[in-house]
Amino acid sequence: MDFVTSFILVTPELMLAAAGLVLLLVAAWAGDKAAIGVSIAAAAVFFVAGLSLVPSLHMGIDGPDTLAFGGLLKVDSFALFAKALIYLAAIACLFLAPAFFNSKAAGVERGLRAEYPVLILFAALGMSIMVSANDFMALYLGLELNSLASYVLASILRKNQRSAEAGLKYFVLGALASGILLYGMSLLYGFTGGTDFASVRAGLEGELSLGKLFGLIFVMSGLAFKIAAVPFHMWTPDVYEGAPTPVTAFFSTAPKVAAVALTARVVFEVFGGQVDAWQQIVMFTALASIVFGALGAIGQENLKRLLAYSSINNIGFILLGLAVANVAGASAMLVYLFIYVVMSIGSFTALLMLRDEDGDLYETFADIRGLAVTRPAIAWCLLIQMFSLAGIPPLLGFYSKFVIFKATVDAGLVAFAAIAIAASVIGAFYYIKFVRVMFFDEPAGVATGKSGTTHWILLIFTAAIVSPLGYLLTPSLADLADKAASALFIGG
Repeated sequence: MDFVTSFILVTPELMLAAAGLVLLLVAAWAGDKAAIGVSIAAAAVFFVAGLSLVPSLHMGIDGPDTLAFGGLLKVDSFALFAKALIYLAAIACLFLAPAFFNSKAAGVERGLRAEYPVLILFAALGMSIMVSANDFMALYLGLELNSLASYVLASILRKNQRSAEAGLKYFVLGALASGILLYGMSLLYGFTGGTDFASVRAGLEGELSLGKLFGLIFVMSGLAFKIAAVPFHMWTPDVYEGAPTPVTAFFSTAPKVAAVALTARVVFEVFGGQVDAWQQIVMFTALASIVFGALGAIGQENLKRLLAYSSINNIGFILLGLAVANVAGASAMLVYLFIYVVMSIGSFTALLMLRDEDGDLYETFADIRGLAVTRPAIAWCLLIQMFSLAGIPPLLGFYSKFVIFKATVDAGLVAFAAIAIAASVIGAFYYIKFVRVMFFDEPAGVATGKSGTTHWILLIFTAAIVSPLGYLLTPSLADLADKAASALFIGG
């Protein structure tokens, strides 16, 4: 395949890279006063890049024609589905940022920094490379580009102690995870003689030697850290709590999509011939994440920490679909991922709207006592998001869990499905706690400030999607997810 065709396949990545470089110069020359303009430009680039994916996404492209740059990247329908979701999440997080950075929560560094949207662009560029990677070198390049931008985003409030601490913890543990992943990749290269996914898969055929098994385990461990799955979840609550709330919303959506998509591609396209070797690992990680995420959230009073444990819990359900190891499971995983992103954006939008008259933000259960009296619209939208996260019908979160459980049961993993269902009942406890505090406790009277139009649009839009109205989207969503999942098993 010639370079012209390869460049056409990676048009969205070229757009993000060019926009990132240009807007970086604008931010350097114009300073923070251009931050809003840079954010709008970045959102426009994401929108146009997303539109460029639509024709191919509906066609369900796969096969040799999707390979770019000599097989380093694979731009199939699975990658396109993940990219579209990443770009949508990035746009939402760009819209969330200005109101937060202009509030007291930003400390002495009031005002949106011009580099924030630029970092989002480069992080999304790394994620795009991750989900299209067809070689361990391309995988690591995309992973590190995303990680380096994420470390800076976590600590973007340089004079805020919590933000600086979150950035440092994320950097140290992220470097450790990258080292583990890189070591696993080097083992696989040494024992199979290649770095492209097809060569490694061919080298893993037959009985696994001890060295190959260790390589598989180290790669799976490094990827488990990136998706915040148990037992590599330790960084998540601290980073979610300490990072600025729009950054936390970003971490819980776009990078999560990229990491899950990357894990699925590696599992099916590299380790697909050794299902017995990795399936039990993924199943244990899935069930441990579901149980630990549910139990860990029960005693939390900080809402951002609670949502961190909620993300660990939800990753467990996503991994349950991965562990099924067939097209139906992968499709259910993608459906769940889409709905989870919508619920996360809605939840963090609601948290950003909990402010007083001076713009100071609140993020604990004590602050939302009686919210149904002081801010009823926010309380009802937050109730919808929490009930949907709990999987209570008829909200769309119930559908996401239903497709996962159906795929698990159909694959004969009934016992695992039963454990996951029991754990989801435990998780419902802390989601229902939101309802008790907001609707039955005496009003705290602190979250009385007005919210911006952008926040209201995002809150109402996400609430409408996870409401029963969202079921109108399920036929199209299921069709796109099926096409994307099928691409993972082409030639497998």
